[in-house]
Amino acid sequence: MQLKKNINLGKIKILKFIYLVTFILLFGIKPSLSSEDFVEIKILDKVSSKTSQLKLNITQEAKFENLIIKVLKCKNSEFDDDPEITAYMQVQDVTLNNNDQVFVFNGWTFSSSPSISLFDHPVYDIWLTKCY
Repeated sequence: MQLKKNINLGKIKILKFIYLVTFILLFGIKPSLSSEDFVEIKILDKVSSKTSQLKLNITQEAKFENLIIKVLKCKNSEFDDDPEITAYMQVQDVTLNNNDQVFVFNGWTFSSSPSISLFDHPVYDIWLTKCY
């Protein structure tokens, strides 16, 4: 007795998968993103010893004195008792001649440990305080 392969069953599984993917794409089922819309940072002017607080929109540039600051992403941790706030930030100094090419700072910052990724500027210190 010769056994037959069940080709129709395989076709049905593939069709169900295609229908599921099409349904998800058509009705826009999206995973929830935990990134926020605004970020709050503090800036210390080392010369005058004054601290300023800025609220910035994510992905929009903001100018503070001689700095252009842009935060690309900001996220609050969800599973800690003491939440960690992280942000990806780019900072340019407009007084430098090569300011179109090089960022003074380009990387992740952490609210609990600002010294992990140093923002090394002779006049300003920047640290992250909130994402919301």
